[in-house]
Amino acid sequence: MERPILLIIGFVWPEPNSSAAGVRMMQLIEGFSNNGYKVVFASAAQHSEFEFPLAKLEIETCSIKLNDDSFDEFLKGLNPTIVLFDRFMIEEQFGWRVSEILPNAIKILDTEDLHFLRKARHNAVKKGVEMSLAEMQTDIAKREIASILRCDLSLIISTYEFTLLTETFNISSKLLWYFPIWFEPKTEPFPTFEERKDFVFIGNFYHEPNRHAVIVLKEKIWPLIHKKLPEVNLNIYGAYCDEKLNSLHSEKDGFMVKGRAEQVELVMKSAKVCLAPMLFGAGLKGKLLEAMQAGTPSVTTSIGAEGIASNSDWPGFVSDDFNEFAYKACLLYSDITLWTESVQTGKKILENNFNRVRFEPNFFEGLKVLNLNLKVHRQGNFVGQILQHHTMVSTKYLSKYIMAKNKKSEDQIL
Repeated sequence: MERPILLIIGFVWPEPNSSAAGVRMMQLIEGFSNNGYKVVFASAAQHSEFEFPLAKLEIETCSIKLNDDSFDEFLKGLNPTIVLFDRFMIEEQFGWRVSEILPNAIKILDTEDLHFLRKARHNAVKKGVEMSLAEMQTDIAKREIASILRCDLSLIISTYEFTLLTETFNISSKLLWYFPIWFEPKTEPFPTFEERKDFVFIGNFYHEPNRHAVIVLKEKIWPLIHKKLPEVNLNIYGAYCDEKLNSLHSEKDGFMVKGRAEQVELVMKSAKVCLAPMLFGAGLKGKLLEAMQAGTPSVTTSIGAEGIASNSDWPGFVSDDFNEFAYKACLLYSDITLWTESVQTGKKILENNFNRVRFEPNFFEGLKVLNLNLKVHRQGNFVGQILQHHTMVSTKYLSKYIMAKNKKSEDQIL
């Protein structure tokens, strides 16, 4: 019996050592592969020296083009059962083609996080105001939610975002599936309190919330901590660190900008406390879940803790006040009893909320049910049908215009 085919159209080639998004994508690839699917990964992005070698997992890959009919021929030849779009921008670009060429293929959107939520929070921070519903009702929100409605199922990684979509934007829960990133607790013993030193921050610096958090640490929080713990360093790790961030490095102040971490787990295990003053963003903060896996307590903000655990049940502390943040960081760094209790709290959070076995089997059973009832499922999403109709018309002819323009340019060159 032939295996069903899953086609993943990636926004980028997966880099699990660079970002939580890369970790997430690898988990999806391995999950589908382990559940009997032949997985094909395609992307129009440029290859990176840091991308995961998918051939090692016997995953077929294909470079595709934007606004090009060659993708239609690729779809016809592959004939996948499921097409998974990596973020809504990819669904906008390729979704109409999938619907036209393979109308019976299940379309899944992996949101990663809600981009419109992250953008709205960023704008609110820049303006110095609280985020409101008006801040969220932007063009990007309309695009992202339209993409969710056009798909048969959207994967949501945060309980907060699931509630936001269903209760604030009235999206049917039948179109959404809560499917977090897996960060299962490790079984091997952690380095002890005495074996660790220094604070750590880690994050992909293509991601604006991470860049902003480092600047907040440098200007607002670290001077307060360094004054109380002058012999302690804060080590800043992250992929794609640029000249501006490198210029923040100061050995005198113990603010050490170290760039890409080749092995995130080792970096986390060597640190005593992880700091993550996230003032905007969305989804799940992978750095905090990785810290729990490494047995490293953390201090973060309410946005950092969102979707992971309540502020009162955090493996460390949650504070949105910079002075309190610094005080709690020093307390956690110095108190072995508090530190040890926080390590155990982190293990419980991972076991209860982010263990693969609690979610993955139900998801693949749900996919079987969806496949059997796809026609009825789509009939229950008439707004999605309307959006699909109008989007196919508008996007299709915009794409054809771009293709015609590109061909004319090629002909002129020849």
